[in-house]
Amino acid sequence: MKLPSPDHPIRIAPEDKRVRVTFNGTVIADTTRALVLKEASYPARYYIAREDTDMAALRRTARHSACPYKGDASYFTVDAGGHTAENAAWSYEQPYPAVAEIAGRLAFYPDKVTIEIG
Repeated sequence: MKLPSPDHPIRIAPEDKRVRVTFNGTVIADTTRALVLKEASYPARYYIAREDTDMAALRRTARHSACPYKGDASYFTVDAGGHTAENAAWSYEQPYPAVAEIAGRLAFYPDKVTIEIG
């Protein structure tokens, strides 16, 4: 486990705008309670509560990854309208304490789904 530092900062804050995730014309998530995570020089990622996500459109996959700053991630495939986006979302279900706010929330790859902010 590595801690965020000036060389590798991680900031988590409430997103004050609406975040909407769609795939193949289907709304997958819609919230005004997203958290935005900004890590080092990586693109900002929006973490959405499962209560604001259509969990019936998600299917857990066998894929896992590990981040030295956030912990172990689980992945989900999105199924909607007869189309599939493999491993399009991920979740840190038990993240490291430094990023505990994102526990259980879902983030989506913007190249696999459409993410609208505003």
